[in-house]
Amino acid sequence: MSLTTCTIHFAARTDKTVYVSSALMKSLQLTGTKPVTLKMGSKSVTAPIKIVKKAGNHLYLPIGVKNQLLVPRSGTCMAVSHGPREIQIGPLVGILTNASTASTAQPFGTRSPLLKQYISPGNRKSFFFAFLPSDVNWSAETVVGYFPTADGWVRKTVPLPDVIYNRLSSRKAEKSLSIENFKERFVRRGIPLFNWSFFDKWDVYNLLDGEKEAFKHVPESHLNPTPERVREMLEKHRFVYLKPTGGSLGIGIYRLTYHPKRGYFARFRRGGKNVLYRFPQFSGLMKLLNARSGRLRNYVVQQGIRLIEIDSCPIDFRFHLHKNGQNQWVVAGIGAKKAGKGSVTTHVKNGGQIMTPEQVLDRVFGSKADAILQNAKKTAIELAEAIERNSKHLLGELGFDIGIDQNEQIWMFEANSKPGRSIFKHPSLKSQGKTSLGLIFEHSLYLGRFRVRREA
Repeated sequence: MSLTTCTIHFAARTDKTVYVSSALMKSLQLTGTKPVTLKMGSKSVTAPIKIVKKAGNHLYLPIGVKNQLLVPRSGTCMAVSHGPREIQIGPLVGILTNASTASTAQPFGTRSPLLKQYISPGNRKSFFFAFLPSDVNWSAETVVGYFPTADGWVRKTVPLPDVIYNRLSSRKAEKSLSIENFKERFVRRGIPLFNWSFFDKWDVYNLLDGEKEAFKHVPESHLNPTPERVREMLEKHRFVYLKPTGGSLGIGIYRLTYHPKRGYFARFRRGGKNVLYRFPQFSGLMKLLNARSGRLRNYVVQQGIRLIEIDSCPIDFRFHLHKNGQNQWVVAGIGAKKAGKGSVTTHVKNGGQIMTPEQVLDRVFGSKADAILQNAKKTAIELAEAIERNSKHLLGELGFDIGIDQNEQIWMFEANSKPGRSIFKHPSLKSQGKTSLGLIFEHSLYLGRFRVRREA
């Protein structure tokens, strides 16, 4: 198996002979001039080849071959040989997404600029595009893909891709039977699709249950707690969090505290403001929760952790992990999140502030900061590996909300299979954001079989 880059040219010829430069023949370890099978995505064509004397790696495709393979453009791409008689060009990578309001300039509405970011690392050396579920034609095994241009997007019909990166943003739509079946159709065709769906908070708890080393980093949690369970957790831990199982961005979270002499406290966000209630009796707290959260159904009660603080504000960390081109988990970026005054969470929209982990850990732990950060990275990778071992579907990206307590113990509060990118807006984290985007492309190469190393 040999991997290289090459330049594709479209030749105005009526024959179906593929012309290959001698340098490309050598790079791909092809022998002789017998017909080869040329593949792109789900399409393939068998054609005779002829060697041309031209410096560099060049591939000339007659119009008939180009149309049969639905090659979207000429120029640079990757090429890999799977034996002496097969050339695969690409990779053809599709980002599955959705759009609420669309236009010609922004076919995916407000998500269009973000999708351009995802595509940018592989745009000049692969065929990287975005598409909607409605763009797939199963009978023809094609998809209408949107390819970014300097001033917008262009639509091209291409084969079903080599690999799919799932960035559907609607939890409700993704849980529908139609979308589940849609994704399964790719899998049945042997097309890898990574980041299958959003996690609910309880999904992660179940995925780690039984993983002894990883599970010790997960706070005690209970699904659909009874009032008795909430009281028991408050008496045991003194403060807990109530989180909706399918929530995000800190919406619907309560921080509950118990002081034996002062009663019960509930802190949450309402009307864009942080509010705090005190109840002398537990029954008063339950009355509030029953009224606001449907009797605790679809909620998780989670042990509160005394996190490290700066200016009396708790700090947690977003670890953004990816699988790389060798199919290994790596930490691409880390942002420290300082909670806003009186906020239940560290989310920026709730008054939180993004900092670098070094800024925080140096201030809190001094000379021990680097060792603690390295231990946290190691723990994050172990957690990712444990979740992956128990997941039914391919994972290629994870975001962890991780806390460090005042005893240096590391805790994982949440795992996100489709993490946001807000931490990378910090000026000191922009390079990590580029690393993250590059790793998406690297892992797509791996899943699309554009790699040199053979699988064991």
